[in-house]
Amino acid sequence: MAGSIGGSFDLTPSSVKATLQSNYITSFDFLSQYLPDTYEQEFARYGDRSIASFLRRMSAEIPSNSDLIKWTEEGRLHTKYTAVVPDSAATSDTALFSIASGTCVFRKGQTVFLSSESNSANSAKGIISGVGTADSLADEQQFQVKFYNASGSPFTQTTETVTAFVYGSEFKKGANGMEGSLEADLDIFEVSPVIIKDKFEIAGSDMAQIGWVEVETDGGMSYLWYLKSKSETRMRFEDYLEMMMVEHVEAEANSGAIAATGDLGNKGTEGMFAAIEARGNTWSGGVPSTLADFDVILNRLDKQGSIAENTLFTNRSFALAIDDMLAAQNSYGVGGTSYGLFDNDEKMALNLGFTGFRRGSYDFYKTDWKYLNDATLRGGLVGGAVNGVMVPAGTMNVYDQVIGKRAQRPYLHVRYRQSETENRKYKTWITGSAGGASNSDLDAMQVHFLSERALCTLGANNFFLFQ
Repeated sequence: MAGSIGGSFDLTPSSVKATLQSNYITSFDFLSQYLPDTYEQEFARYGDRSIASFLRRMSAEIPSNSDLIKWTEEGRLHTKYTAVVPDSAATSDTALFSIASGTCVFRKGQTVFLSSESNSANSAKGIISGVGTADSLADEQQFQVKFYNASGSPFTQTTETVTAFVYGSEFKKGANGMEGSLEADLDIFEVSPVIIKDKFEIAGSDMAQIGWVEVETDGGMSYLWYLKSKSETRMRFEDYLEMMMVEHVEAEANSGAIAATGDLGNKGTEGMFAAIEARGNTWSGGVPSTLADFDVILNRLDKQGSIAENTLFTNRSFALAIDDMLAAQNSYGVGGTSYGLFDNDEKMALNLGFTGFRRGSYDFYKTDWKYLNDATLRGGLVGGAVNGVMVPAGTMNVYDQVIGKRAQRPYLHVRYRQSETENRKYKTWITGSAGGASNSDLDAMQVHFLSERALCTLGANNFFLFQ
């Protein structure tokens, strides 16, 4: 029988600067015969409302003094071509092949393995006898192979596509060296920091108002209601710092954001979700809930960096799907709980949650991501929903274009603007003529918050986004 849960969550943030009835206790009529009993301390009905935890756990913060952050990631060490078309008839001792696009980087004298993409019985090995127009072939996309087997090419001309990769080379005694050389395959990526701001303002007269509720503020407990809003502004700003690094996107050409005028920022920056969608791996159509699903993920990771340890940050449905999948591996799980392992007995509390598992040579650690469950943020979304993200553990060796040398960097790290005279990691200052400030004629206190930062997602090909 399905359960029914009543009530609803409050979607109205208490960030207004006026004392509204929906946010503050206003009914204190001491002339009434029956005075109300009041609690001095505010009750935290939503617990810890902040969602800023992901980047604190998974990233580092590194200063930068530039408007542009660039880094280089190593490319593949070996080259494999797919959808290669045979241009010579089957059984030919020497056959011509054409790659789908670009210039062929195979070289004369290298040994090549060729495999049919449609017939498991068709494969062959040969030596490359010519590449591109330098060896009088029709164009730069072609390479010529002489087969080691006497039966020649097993591939049907033009109708059977082939996968090809080089596994070595062979030369005769006294022969000249290899013709040509290969340059390192590098990918250069860049992000730009964005400026994030917020502000809290309270009139000087309102600062003299007596507060009726004891609230927690930056400096401890206080009875002044306006400090509660200041504290919440700071908490909200810190959440924005993380959400911007996770959610933000670069503005596309001819977009409305690019055309925005005035003081609005309009360039954007690449957040983690955008980086994974552009250069990483995505899982769509629900959540992986079986070992077969995770085997697909493992096969994908094998083709990438093969990072052995990974952390899954999940929403509630994804976390429960993993728990159910792992519980089902117990042969006694269907008929009841098995005892004996780890000294379990009938008097112990049953733990139906799992924190991690190993499949193949990969370790997966599971943790809830509050951001994906929060009812006022990504919790419960339908369009554009994200069920979780998989982040590799450890660091990556990259060439930092700014410092001009190789460096070890976490896969995720925040770069904030800083120089010898200015640190924009997290700035806060007070203006006005109230609350201790005396730098303007404004009869109010304004608390300003500012940060300028960007997120670097290194090796995004090792990340997974579950949508």
